[in-house]
Amino acid sequence: MSQGSRPERVGEQIRVELATLLAREVKDPGIGFVTLTTVRVTADLQLARVYYTVLGDDKARRDTARALDRATPFLRRQVASRLRLRRAPELAFHYDETIAKQERVEQLLREIHEQQAAAGGPAQDDDEPHD
Repeated sequence: MSQGSRPERVGEQIRVELATLLAREVKDPGIGFVTLTTVRVTADLQLARVYYTVLGDDKARRDTARALDRATPFLRRQVASRLRLRRAPELAFHYDETIAKQERVEQLLREIHEQQAAAGGPAQDDDEPHD
């Protein structure tokens, strides 16, 4: 078994359990539409970095961050009991910027494509035969 496989497995189990807990057990109205994207666990299983995204604006993001901070002790206890870990890892929630960055790149590519189309630039589909 490779060195990194256990932390990856534990991280995925934590992600699944946290998603279930957030959907069914945590009743904090500050937690909006949260998606847990990934959980990275340190090799010693002492820290779990939980990356998430939120549907909504910056206010929803801030409200969700505060609500997750309030729920962290409860979530940590639940994860420890459900996964039967000897020691529950510390949970650290981080907003996942990769989705927003990906959307920005896609927006820039669309704008470039629109500018090329408006200027009569090269066609996007080079696979089609030319007349």
